[in-house]
Amino acid sequence: MASEIREVAQEVADRLRRRGIPLSGDERPDELADLLTAVERFEQAVEARGGDLMVDDLKSSQPDDPHFVLPPRATEESVRDYIARIDTAMVQVREHPDINA
Repeated sequence: MASEIREVAQEVADRLRRRGIPLSGDERPDELADLLTAVERFEQAVEARGGDLMVDDLKSSQPDDPHFVLPPRATEESVRDYIARIDTAMVQVREHPDINA
């Protein structure tokens, strides 16, 4: 059971890193799962407003719309604090004009 949890946590950590989110390696499996859920909610909000996740991402030097870029995680920022900032940014995305309108 513990090895399965570690494997799943590693998979989630890899998915977060591929999105450009730095991790310390000290994050607990439940924190990683909550962070991935927050990131996916943010991405869904971006797509609902017409954003392109291939262009509007943390690794892009010229996003189409900076409002649609996930906020970067600050050095030493806790997972809980980062999730709160992601949720705030998601609300702003939902209030942002739809670029397809």
